[in-house]
Amino acid sequence: MQTLSVLIGLVCALLLLPGLIPFFGWTLWATLLGSVVGIICGAFPKRKIGLTINVAVAVVAILRLFLGGGII
Repeated sequence: MQTLSVLIGLVCALLLLPGLIPFFGWTLWATLLGSVVGIICGAFPKRKIGLTINVAVAVVAILRLFLGGGII
């Protein structure tokens, strides 16, 4: 589960980068959904590195969506 959570977090972090560009904010919704799945997978193991990565990605995605009004 830990490896899966880290892998999901890294993929979501890569998807987060284009979402930071204006008019590509729609990719943040997919990033947010993926990071929530990663948070669920990363909540169970003892080491919480996957959980930490996914929470960081989710926070940045939520902040960017908030600033863009949820669309842009």
